[in-house]
Amino acid sequence: MFPLIRVQDIADILIMSFLVYQLYRWFRNTKTLQILIGLGSLAALYVVTKNLGLFMTSWILQELGTVFFVLIIVIFQTEIRQALYRFSLFRNLFGREERGTSVDFLQFSTTVFTLAASRTGALIVFQRDEPLDEYLLHGVPMDSLLSGQLLSTIFQNGTPLHDGAVLIKEGRVAQASSHLPLSTNSDLPQHYGTRHRAALGLTERSDAVVVVVSEERGAVSLVKGGELEPVRTPELLAEALNGLLSPTVQNSGTLGNGIRQTFFADLRTKALVILLITSAWFMITGRQEEIITVTAPLRFHNLPEKLALIKSDPDTVDLQLKVLSSLIPTPKGSELVADLDLSTIKEGTTGITVKNGDIKLPLGVIVSAVTPTTITVTADRKVSRDIPVKVKTEKYLPGRRRLRSLRAQPTSMMVEGPQRVVDRIDALQTEAIDLSGITQSATLEKKVNSPDPSVRLLQGEKVSVTIEVSRKQ
Repeated sequence: MFPLIRVQDIADILIMSFLVYQLYRWFRNTKTLQILIGLGSLAALYVVTKNLGLFMTSWILQELGTVFFVLIIVIFQTEIRQALYRFSLFRNLFGREERGTSVDFLQFSTTVFTLAASRTGALIVFQRDEPLDEYLLHGVPMDSLLSGQLLSTIFQNGTPLHDGAVLIKEGRVAQASSHLPLSTNSDLPQHYGTRHRAALGLTERSDAVVVVVSEERGAVSLVKGGELEPVRTPELLAEALNGLLSPTVQNSGTLGNGIRQTFFADLRTKALVILLITSAWFMITGRQEEIITVTAPLRFHNLPEKLALIKSDPDTVDLQLKVLSSLIPTPKGSELVADLDLSTIKEGTTGITVKNGDIKLPLGVIVSAVTPTTITVTADRKVSRDIPVKVKTEKYLPGRRRLRSLRAQPTSMMVEGPQRVVDRIDALQTEAIDLSGITQSATLEKKVNSPDPSVRLLQGEKVSVTIEVSRKQ
């Protein structure tokens, strides 16, 4: 029987589908996705073996899961940082609002195709929202207007800066001769050289747009999102760059078309992701209708300073729990506690209502019912009193020995507790001393027993007991 689907559940599925699809888009052309699929397969295998009762296999996979978690953090630290940056909802609020000098993309594209016609290799990076400082190495800083003459000079064979990439940032040339990270995708065609692998490597890690001119083939390519697309004419390149890099003001019709196009793009992959997330949701929430009953002890806090707690009736509650997932282990009574607030109680007997919020529960477990719903607590005025200490003994001294004296130091101790309990205490007793093992005078340290759980000893729990023994004549 499937659990009842709420509006929150639909939102849960859609949010997770969006996150998973975004991760797929970012990493689909990298080895990262293949590794994540492998880890996901192991996780699915763990769930299957656990539900089938294959204890050894599920235990091994569970233990390996801890190791894999550490490995993921170490191996994918760059990808994790990149994903967190892309998911940040506030990065655009604190980013640069000024975009710098606008770029004449048609003039730029004409220069690029001129370089291609002369078989002059080029690698040009356009920075968008995400910073690229950590990916660009050994670059020569520049701050120049972007022009065709400057690009032709930089990439001319034999010039000091021709080997490497040029960074275009806010419409200006920011760096030249920069080294980019190479793509680790093993499925790239053999004719892709270092420039193409560098362009793919950078766009796999960021939202940058890269233009590549092949020195061997004289071809121009546009690279974004880890995908390389050949471009045939300057006009097509200018149009593509203008759409990717220029801020545009859209009217309502254009905005509607853009939203529609974004929604229906890559529809098959999106549908598959939603199907997988929905299946996972049903599997995870497969125990929503199962109710279990456990017994939890009571714990109290915020007892008024002038009061002392005598007893509670009862001292445990029965909890009916609903476990929301088959992946969540069934909680035990020893793992749960009902923590009640006593700040409103008065001297005498008071009823305290047990609320769901008083139960400390693990994630994925909710309280369906509590029995009983009201706990009766009895409190009395707190008092302190000095009470004599009495040394307790058992058995007799061995041989012809007699007990000359038995003294406790201190002879009395201060106690604190409910008045009706403290008033009934005549003396405090120590732990029993076995006299059969005493052969000579000695001084022992013994614990003083509290006469009632509601009474507290204020001067520690131990006293020094002096035993004086002599021989009978």
